Amino acid sequence: MFKRTFATTAAVLFALLTCMVLPAQSVEYQHSITADKMTFDWSVEGDQLAVKLSAPTKGWVAVGFNPSSKMKDANIIIGYVKDGKVKIEDDFGMAATQHKMDDKVGGKDNVTVVGGTEEGDTTTIEFSIPLNSGDEKDGVIDPAADTTVILGYGGDRDSFRMKHVFNATIVVNLSTGAQK
Repeated sequence: MFKRTFATTAAVLFALLTCMVLPAQSVEYQHSITADKMTFDWSVEGDQLAVKLSAPTKGWVAVGFNPSSKMKDANIIIGYVKDGKVKIEDDFGMAATQHKMDDKVGGKDNVTVVGGTEEGDTTTIEFSIPLNSGDEKDGVIDPAADTTVILGYGGDRDSFRMKHVFNATIVVNLSTGAQK
């Protein structure tokens, strides 16, 4: 009886171990820019933009694309990691200093979460977005053109209501990585 139970248990364990999916390896990004202590890594992958944001905070990190003024009209992606779980929102810049979730103002959530970590005092999120989602709240990102990118991160609290403690604006060609 013991031999049969042991053999069955061993066979099941072997089957489970050989069928396990290993965690995805870290994405290799083509380009990287560091503004103060915040890092924006990205790659253009077909019709998608793969992004990694990292900053010295235990709160949120964010990026926005092509605002008309400060945050206004920007496609904003904001996220944090709490208890090992990544929370990311797809927002729209309603005004120069205000943003709301796309799906609350007639848009759609077009973000694919890849992952994220909060290690020590650093938060990192990874995601991808379509270059042209068809969502009027996102706008089209032309990787061959100059793109205005806004970066920011909040204080050490996992709340999207917290104001940024850092922000920066850069202009970059997403295809070449050339910064203006």
